[in-house]
Parts: sequence; C-alpha cells; structure tokens
Amino acid sequence: MRVLRLIAAAALTLGAMAAQAASLKVGVVPGAYADAVNAVVGEAKAKGIDVTVVEFSDWNTPNVALDAGDIDVNFFQHRPFMENVEKQKGYDFEIVGLGILQNLGLYSLKHKSLDAVPVGGRVAIANDPVNQGRGLLLLQKAGLIRLKDGVGFLGTLDDIVENPKTLKFTEVEGPQLVRVTGDVDLAQGYPHFIVAAGSFDPTSGLVYSGIEDKLFAVSFVTKAARKDDATIRKFVDLFHNSEAVKAQIRKSFADSDKLYVLAWLK
Repeated sequence: MRVLRLIAAAALTLGAMAAQAASLKVGVVPGAYADAVNAVVGEAKAKGIDVTVVEFSDWNTPNVALDAGDIDVNFFQHRPFMENVEKQKGYDFEIVGLGILQNLGLYSLKHKSLDAVPVGGRVAIANDPVNQGRGLLLLQKAGLIRLKDGVGFLGTLDDIVENPKTLKFTEVEGPQLVRVTGDVDLAQGYPHFIVAAGSFDPTSGLVYSGIEDKLFAVSFVTKAARKDDATIRKFVDLFHNSEAVKAQIRKSFADSDKLYVLAWLK
C-alpha cells in the first residue's frame, strides 16, 4: 500500500509540474493586442495552457520584462522595432508568430483637410526611432515635409530637409498619441488605440499609410533561446486558429477592413 501511495504522490507531483510548465505570461499593451490575447485565454486553458495577460502602458517595459524573464512572450511590436531595441539594449529575441498589421494614420480634431493645417502648426509624432520614421514617411506622403533620400522608416526629425509650413513637432510615447490629438493640429495615430480610447472616429484619418508589408506586423516575440518552446508555439497556433480572436480584432478596429489585416493569413 505504501508503494502505491508513493506512486500516487509522485504522479500528483508530476501532474503539478506539468501544469506549471504549461503556464504562460504574455505581455501586451492596452487595446487590440491585449483584447486579442484575452480572447483566446479560455481556449488556451481548455488546451492545458494557463495564460496570464500582463498589460504595460509603454513600449519599453514589455521588452525589459521579456529579457528579465518576468514574462514568456510579448505581443506589441513589429520586426523593425524589435531589431532596433535589440541593437540598442543587446537583447536576443525572436519572432514566433505574426499578428496584426494595422494601418497608420494622420488625424486632426481641428482641421478637416491637410491643406487646412496652418503654417507653424503643431504635429504630435511617435518618439521611438522606427515608429517616428513611419510617421515621418506618412507626413512626406501627405506632402507636408520632405526627408533625406534613403532614410526610410529609420528617419528622424533631424532628417527633415524641407518643411514648407514650418511645422513644430512634439514627440510622444506611441500609446499616448491619442490623448494629445485634440491639443495639436495633426497627430500620428494608431487606429486600435483610438478605438480603445473611444475619443474620436478611428476611420477619420486625413491620410493613411496604406497596408504595408508584413515587416510592420505586430508579432509574438520571445527570447531566441525559447523560439521552439512547445507551450509558446501551441499558444500561437491556438491564437491563429481562434474565431474569437478574429472577431475581437475586427471589433478592436471598429469593424473596418481598411484599418488592419491579419498578417498570418496573408
């Protein structure tokens, strides 16, 4: 009997260890990414993965937490952003699944057209290198500035060579841009943050970047050493195949096909 009890105890211990091994902490930022991950938590639990969603309010801490091992994977950044922070901080990360490719916009709550933006007008733009570069490319597309040739999405405010309206720029943390849109003449905007804030119409952009290639798809990122982790891979697969996730993403982008695409299906 004693042997049977020991075997049973060992089985329980192994079961507990297995349950612990199947836990996953996923770092996100509020809005579409947090909502999409939350949408699959129940399905993941039914498949043996206990998911904890950890929300961060900025675009720096999710990578600090990932590198420190405080979370297992994050879902908020695209490849150029990841590669830039790897270069700056010495991180070693890997993308383990594509996610959402959203359409960047320029928004104004003061003007109904780009032509109405005044000389000396104030423009709010992302403060991190890659997303600032994307915002500047959009301003160039709108005909408001011209950048040095060849800088692409790595352009900064110092790369502006023509600014005919003498626009004045305010650099803002990406998730906070929606909060300052009403205070400036023009703001770089991310549709899902606008939807989450509920402060104005995310489809009211004066110009959009257009759906770009998968390079800018927000993706699931983990440490390179864990890129083949079975639990992470299983979770990403569940996410990609969840109808609840797809429905939530559509809702997070105001049911508008022009604001996003599901990058893993393209």
